Amino acid sequence: MIDFVAFNLILDDIVFPDGRTAMGELGGGGAQTALGMRLWSDSVGLVASVGPDFPVTWWEWLEAWGIDTQGVRKEDAPSLRAWQLLEPDGRRTQIWRVPQEALATHLARRLEWLPVSYRQARGYHLGVHPLEEKGDFIKELRNLGGKISLEPFKPADHLPDPKALQRLVSLADIFSPNLEEAISLVGPGEPSDLVVRLLDAGAPIVALRMGAQGALIGQQGLDHLIFVPPVPVEVVDPIGAGNAFCGGFLVGWVESGDLVEAGLRGAVSASFLVTQVGLPRIGLAVALQVAQERLQRLRHQVTTLPLG
Repeated sequence: MIDFVAFNLILDDIVFPDGRTAMGELGGGGAQTALGMRLWSDSVGLVASVGPDFPVTWWEWLEAWGIDTQGVRKEDAPSLRAWQLLEPDGRRTQIWRVPQEALATHLARRLEWLPVSYRQARGYHLGVHPLEEKGDFIKELRNLGGKISLEPFKPADHLPDPKALQRLVSLADIFSPNLEEAISLVGPGEPSDLVVRLLDAGAPIVALRMGAQGALIGQQGLDHLIFVPPVPVEVVDPIGAGNAFCGGFLVGWVESGDLVEAGLRGAVSASFLVTQVGLPRIGLAVALQVAQERLQRLRHQVTTLPLG
């Protein structure tokens, strides 16, 4: 049985603000999320589909990191591929590079595509449209019994009405937007205000990702918020750090039931994505040791903020 499951694979063609490029990096949320999970669990799987052009290098990386790929289907359509355009102020624009039919093939979600060994997982993380109306697939996942973690995969085009917001944030056990996504859902405000508004809308747990400012975490019924700072590392490429955070946070929450522990694991997982372009090339054994060292150093830096 696989304990934790991530979704989707995309090949990222990255354009940095200074014009440098990095072509064919493995992304799409699923790989980074799986990495974030794998630092804390040895039972992680991927659900996605790829085309015949998917590089052997990335199959080898997934195998070396012990990430199960029996949920990755092979289709005739070319693998998902997109430009990731980074701006000096931190903004990122994604532009698809594949035909519409490839998008339809690879972005579709069906419960029957989950291998049997994935259907008793303890946790699932996936991206969701910020104006999600039904969430049928997510509801099917919830019926399997595992915890659900969601992140919007882009900011909302307009503020949702209260009922739509409630439907979105209550789909999951954990709702984890970044600052831009949170503001697009509940309007501008201080980070603490954003977390409180999302909790008031019905989110059981909110893990607000603030990039270099760390993360702010709240839970229904808790009289304070938890601030987890980022791991102090040199940032080379921010793409995928949020996904890795979500993967680490989910494993931490499921295994400990402790928001501080979950936040710490999320922050450490994120730190492994920012120190190089794309996924880390270090071996798994080294990464596991470094993760524990970073966890212990960060543990005493967590603080709390009173509500109100």
